[in-house]
Amino acid sequence: MTLKRVVIGLLALAFTLAQVLPALAEDPAAAPGQEKTQDKFQDRANELQNQRKEIVKLKYVRAQDIQNLIYTYVSPMGRIQVNPNLPNIMTVSDAPENVEKILAAVREIDVKPADVLYTIQLVLGSETDTATDAELQGDPIIKELRKLLRFKGYTLLDVTLVRTINRDSAAVKFGPKAEFELALKPDVAGDAKMPVIKTEVRLRRIEQLGFSADKPITNVATLIESTLNIKSGDRTVVGVSKLDGGDKGLILIISGKVID
Repeated sequence: MTLKRVVIGLLALAFTLAQVLPALAEDPAAAPGQEKTQDKFQDRANELQNQRKEIVKLKYVRAQDIQNLIYTYVSPMGRIQVNPNLPNIMTVSDAPENVEKILAAVREIDVKPADVLYTIQLVLGSETDTATDAELQGDPIIKELRKLLRFKGYTLLDVTLVRTINRDSAAVKFGPKAEFELALKPDVAGDAKMPVIKTEVRLRRIEQLGFSADKPITNVATLIESTLNIKSGDRTVVGVSKLDGGDKGLILIISGKVID
């Protein structure tokens, strides 16, 4: 009789649980955490559904170069996608107000780089030869150099123009026998009214020594290497390099101008 009663009691308990548990599952108060989780998923689903998507075509900068800069405006639900094979394209998706901020930032960054025009003068100074070329007689920089240097005469070896865009390197060969190579790299700063051109400059002399197996043998010597700041429109002396013999020296004079 005792075993029978135990079995009957277990059956009764199972029947009671079968009736109560479904009711608890249907009761909203029985699972508040589950309801909040469902609400969060629904909110995120709504955000994704309301996202604005834009394909941005860049003109002057690469998508990879500005990707980190514009992430400031991206929400946790937003995305920026770039493809190395399409460097001027990026895809943006986010809430409409964030996409608008991203597009405004891109317009500020994706602008045409400044054009810089350099005028280069290569002057030979001599301690023994007193003759000075006519075009240098009234040059204010040459007048100042007479006070500072021991050179008595000045000869204009060559003049050339170099045009490049901001933060882009440019190189030119010049001189009486094209034996000099000048490399320039500008970095324009300041406002549009008074820009300053920070310029990396390197002047090298390339001497042809002969040929070996039909290949030229050259000697390359760096004469001047410097970084200077030039106000747009100003002229300045970059440096002076002594030549073989000691009584002569090369003087590099540069003017730079930002042009529209």
